Amino acid sequence: MNDKIKINLQIANSYYPITINRDEEELIREAAKQVNIRLNAYREHYKNLEPEKLIAMVAYQFSQENLKLRQRNDTAPYTAKIEELTEMLEEYFENE
Repeated sequence: MNDKIKINLQIANSYYPITINRDEEELIREAAKQVNIRLNAYREHYKNLEPEKLIAMVAYQFSQENLKLRQRNDTAPYTAKIEELTEMLEEYFENE
């Protein structure tokens, strides 16, 4: 069943009507809340910057955090090492 709802999301003093899956509502509202929290922090610290620049700074910060999380969760180096060790073990047991 396609359980969609329409909500109005407030981000940076603007409202955005969007249609979402009902089970994603809490996550989506929390994401908007986090954007607003960071935007307000930047507004306090950089009082003379235009809103567009502040929003760009928030977007950059979230992007940087996202990339750090991806790197931290990258299992490719471990998978390669496990494959290498598996091959070594297989060769060892074949020769025994």
